[in-house]
Amino acid sequence: MRYFLIAFIFLIHNALGQNNASAKLNSPKATVNTFLKNLQEDNFKPEEAAKTLNPNYVKGIDKELIITQLKQVLDGAGVLIEADEIPDNPDYSDSTGQNRYYLTEIEFPDIYIEKQKSRWYFSKRTIQKVPELHQKIYPFGTDKLMNILPKMGSQRILGLHTWQYISILILIIICVLIHKVLSWFFDWLFFQLLKNKGFGNIAHDYILPVARPFSLLIIVGILIILVPVLQLPITFNHYFILLLNALLPLFGTIMAYKIVDILGEYMLKKAAQTETTMDDQIVPILKRVLKIFVIIVGFLYILNNLRFDITALLAGISIGGLAFALAAQDTIKNFFGSLMILFDKPFQIGDWVTAGDIDGTVEEVGFRSTRIRTFRNSLITVPNGKLADMAVDNHGLRKYRRFYTTITITYDTPPHLIEAFTKGLKRIVEDHPYTWKDFYHIYFNNMSAYSLDIMFYVFLDVPTWGEELKYKEELLFSIMKLAEKLGINFAFPTQTLHMENFPGQSSLSPQYQDQKEISKKLNDFFGSSNPK
Repeated sequence: MRYFLIAFIFLIHNALGQNNASAKLNSPKATVNTFLKNLQEDNFKPEEAAKTLNPNYVKGIDKELIITQLKQVLDGAGVLIEADEIPDNPDYSDSTGQNRYYLTEIEFPDIYIEKQKSRWYFSKRTIQKVPELHQKIYPFGTDKLMNILPKMGSQRILGLHTWQYISILILIIICVLIHKVLSWFFDWLFFQLLKNKGFGNIAHDYILPVARPFSLLIIVGILIILVPVLQLPITFNHYFILLLNALLPLFGTIMAYKIVDILGEYMLKKAAQTETTMDDQIVPILKRVLKIFVIIVGFLYILNNLRFDITALLAGISIGGLAFALAAQDTIKNFFGSLMILFDKPFQIGDWVTAGDIDGTVEEVGFRSTRIRTFRNSLITVPNGKLADMAVDNHGLRKYRRFYTTITITYDTPPHLIEAFTKGLKRIVEDHPYTWKDFYHIYFNNMSAYSLDIMFYVFLDVPTWGEELKYKEELLFSIMKLAEKLGINFAFPTQTLHMENFPGQSSLSPQYQDQKEISKKLNDFFGSSNPK
C-alpha cells in the first residue's frame, strides 16, 4: 500500500510538472513570452497567461481578469516590450542584487517579475497594483467601451478592425466639435461679453492668445483618455501615446507662458500707480524670470512624458551647474548684487547718484548691470556686483537741497548798512516759496583779506536737480537786486598801495590817542549802545 501511495504522488507531481512545463517560467524572458504569447488576439489563452502570476498571491481573485487587465494596461500606455532585450538568464539579478526584472521601470515601477525558487512570476505588488493601474489608464469607465466597441464590427481592413475605424472617426468628430465649441466660447461669446463691458483690448490682447493653447490642451487630454480604448497596434500606439504625452505639457507650457504675459501687464499697471519707479524696473525682470521658469519646468515635463530619466539629467545639470558656477563667479556675484539692489532699494530709476568716480542719473537696473547716464550725456554700465560693494550717495533721496555761498562786500560798507543787508537776505529766504523756513543761517561771519563776508546757508525744498538750479538762480538774482537797491558793493580780490609820506605834505599815518582818551570812548560805547 505504501508503495502504491508513493507511485501515485509521483504521477501527480509529474502531471503538475508537465502542466507548468507548458508555461515556461524558468527565466525572465520565458515568463514574459508566456505572458504575451497567450494574450494575443489570435491566440487568446488567459488561463495559460495567468500561470505567470505568483500562485501564492492569487487565492480568491480572478486570475484571468488580472492578467488580462495587466496586458490592457501595458497596451493602453503604449509600452513597447522588446523581447530580445529581456534577459534569458535563470539566475538574473538587477543592480541591487535581487532576482527581479522590471518590464518598464520608468512608467510602471510596480510591474516586475521576480524569482521564486526556480521559477519567475509576476510579483505580489504587481498583482495588487493591476486594478489601480487599469483604472488610471482607463478612467471614467472608459474600460467598458472595450466590451462595446468590438461589437460594431470585427472585420479587418489594413490591419485594423472595422470598429477601430469607426471609433477613430467618432473621436475625430468629437475633437473637432470640442474645438469649435471652445473657439465659439472664447472668440465670440467671451470676447463679446468683455467688449460690451469695455474690456475689448484686454480680451483681444490677453484672453484670445490663451484660448488656442487651452483648446488644444483639452483636445489632447481627451485623446489621452480615449486612445487606449482603441487598442491600436502596439508599435503605432507606443509612438502616438508618446506624442500625446509630450503635447500635453507643451500646450500647458505655452498657455502658462501667455498667462505670464497677462500677469506681467497687470503688475506693470499696479506698479505705475505707486510713487517709486523701482518696481517699474522689477516687474519686467520678474516677468522674464517667470517665463524662464515656465520654459524650464515645461521642458522637464516634456522629457519626463517622453520617458526620459530626468533624475539622471537633473543630476548631470547639478554637476554641470557647479562647474559653471566656479567658472562664472563674477556673473553670479553680479546676479546677487542685482537682488541686493532690487530688495534693498538704495536708489530708483531717475535718481541722481554718486558712486566712486561715477556721477549721474540711474536709467536701468538689470540682472547683470546698472546703467547710469552721466551729466556729459554718456552712459556708464556698472556691474551690480561692484555697485553693491560701493558706497552709493543717492542725491535723489534728499528731502532738502543745500545752497551755501559766501557774499563778499567791500570794507567801506558801514555797520548799519551791513545789518540792513543781512535782514534783507533773511527776508528773501522767508518770502521764497521753496526754501526751508525752519533751518537757515545768514550772518556776517568773517573779515577776510579783501572783503567783509556774509554766510548765506539755506536749504531748498525741491525734488530734482533742475528745480534746484532754477530756484538757486532766483535767490541769486534777489540778492543782487537787494544789494543794488541798498547801494552795497560786492568785493573782489584787490590790493591797496599805501604811500605813508609825500614831500611837502603831512604824514598819512594815523595819530592814535592816548590811553586815557581811548578808555573814555570805550566806556561811552558800551554805556550808550548794546552791540550784538
